[in-house]
This record gives sequence, C-alpha cells and structure tokens, in this order.
Amino acid sequence: MSRKASLIWVIVAILSVIVTALIFLPASWLALILEKQTAGRLSLGDVQGSFWRGSAFIGGASGSNGPVTPLFPGRFSWRISPIILLGQVEVELENAKVLSRPAKVNGNLSQWRLAAASLYLPPERLEALGAPLNTIGPTGQLRLNWNALEFTRYSDKLDVTGTMQLNLIDMGSRLSSIKPLGSYQLAFDWLGQNADIVLTTNKGPMMLSGNGSLSGGRFQFSGKAFAEVGQEDRLANLLNLLGQRRKDGDKDVIALEFK
Repeated sequence: MSRKASLIWVIVAILSVIVTALIFLPASWLALILEKQTAGRLSLGDVQGSFWRGSAFIGGASGSNGPVTPLFPGRFSWRISPIILLGQVEVELENAKVLSRPAKVNGNLSQWRLAAASLYLPPERLEALGAPLNTIGPTGQLRLNWNALEFTRYSDKLDVTGTMQLNLIDMGSRLSSIKPLGSYQLAFDWLGQNADIVLTTNKGPMMLSGNGSLSGGRFQFSGKAFAEVGQEDRLANLLNLLGQRRKDGDKDVIALEFK
C-alpha cells in the first residue's frame, strides 16, 4: 500500500471516530450547558438519551452536590438536528403537561427564533429556587406566554426582541389566610438587552401596579400595593410586610421599590 493510500485510510479512520463520537454525544452535555448559562440555578435531572434526542426534567439544584428538584410536571424531550454542525439551528422541545405546543427554535448559531407558545409554571415548585419564593409560599396558576422571540448573539452578549406576558391567576401565599389575593399580569417588552416591564391587576382584593425595567441584568421597579375598597382591614398586616406606607393622593398605599 502506498504512503498516499495509507494516509487516506488514516484520515478516514479519524473521521469515522469523530462522526461516531458526535452521533453518541451524551445528553449530559446539555445539562452542563444549562447549568453554565443559568449560573447553576437550573439543571437537568434523570437525563436519558443522547445530545441529539433525549429527555429529562428541569429542576433547581440546591447546591453543587445537592439533588435536582423538579420545577415542572412531566419530562421535557428534545430533538436537535445534526445540521447544527453546519452552523444551523433546528431544535424542538416538548412537554405536553406544561407547554401549549412544542417549542421550536430555528436559525443559526448567531441568530435564532423561538416560535410563539405558552408555558405553565406550578408556583409551589418555584420554592426550589430559594428566597424569597420559599418564604412567600406562592399558590395559584402561572402562565408565561410569548410571541415569536428573536435572539441575536454578539460575543458574550445576547439580544432579545419580542414580547412576553406572565399571567398570575388567583394567587395566594402562606403568609395570608385570604385566598385568592388577586390575579395579575407582568408584561415584558424586549428590545436588545433591555426590557420594559408593566405590572397590572386584573382583579383584587390586593391591588398591584407599577413599571420597571431589566437592563444589563439589573432589575428596577417602582410600583404600589393597596387594598380594594372594603378590604383594607383584612389586608393590613400583609401589606405592611411588603414595604413602607406612603400617600398617593388621598389614599394610603404601600411603595414597591426595587433598585
């Protein structure tokens, strides 16, 4: 066999090893990616399958070696197209128990689009994320809706364009015997790395409103909380826990300030 033919066979053998390794990439790689992108706040548990096609539950880790506590009912299954090796992105994520439809991502490694869908968030499971949620002990229904979102990556930065709404329906808390406290909506308008936030109340008896922003990972918010007419005495203790009282015209309200 000539030296040239031997070199060709060596190259073919190396390529075969690389292709085989890529085909059988373990699903645990996705767990590492998720943990890195969320600074360890989220992780995958009971991971099955491969990088390209598998399933797991998404949870919050209690520590570097702590157990992963599920945040959602059911398992998430994914399909990642091998065209990602050519710089294109085609991903589908399913979980019929919490997603209104499969979440589909299409684009390339620099710019991709997440199709419109909605996600159900069981509030009691959010306590796994720690304070202050584990103190509040939220109850009710949470649903996150989004229109098509556009993502653009620039080196270590990620721009987002689109709108999202977090609906908080018939919310309650272990800190209050009054259930429900109300239904609310948080609207997010994303433009690049910034988002404008508007909080409104759909129904009481605890009324919340305000405006805020997310800018460069920094959250700012200015709003108020007050009791529906006739509910002042029932909500007085809970409102006092939320912040400082102030005058808003002829009404006493609680200032909600985060800077």
